[in-house]
Amino acid sequence: MTKVDARDLQTNETDDRGRIYLGTEYANKRVTVAVVEVESDQPDENELAAAYREASESAEELVDEWDEASDEAWGGLNK
Repeated sequence: MTKVDARDLQTNETDDRGRIYLGTEYANKRVTVAVVEVESDQPDENELAAAYREASESAEELVDEWDEASDEAWGGLNK
């Protein structure tokens, strides 16, 4: 097994097709790459569900507040 010095590890971002740019210093050379860890920049389903629930609750609170304010406004116009 090849020993790798932690200082030699690089973190790079892939493009939308999963490709990575290594740099010109690797041009015309054979390169072996190991994927050590993959992080998703997309929220997982539980995080999305929680965000939607929170947004829905906030929207319901706004509707209730608007109903009260609207009733007060219409009441003031009818005087």
